[in-house]
Amino acid sequence: MPIIHEAITTEKVVRQIELENKLAFIVDRKATKEEIAKALESMFKVKVQSVNTHIRNNKKIAFIKLKPETPAIDIATKLGLM
Repeated sequence: MPIIHEAITTEKVVRQIELENKLAFIVDRKATKEEIAKALESMFKVKVQSVNTHIRNNKKIAFIKLKPETPAIDIATKLGLM
C-alpha cells in the first residue's frame, strides 16, 4: 500500500504552495514523518525540509515543506493542481 494517497487542493493549500513552498497530502495513518519525506523525495526527485502531520476525520494529513531549491509550484503543476 502506498504511503502517499492523494494531494489536497484547497484555497489554503494553494496559498501555502505559493507563499510557503509547502504541499499537502493525505497519507497512510501508520506512516512516520521520515517515511513520508523519503516517499515524496523518491516520487518527485525533490528535497524535503520538514514534515508536519495531523489527523482529521480519521485521515492523516501531511504538510510537506520543500527546500528553497525545489519550488512546490513545479510539483503542483505536475500533479495538475495549478
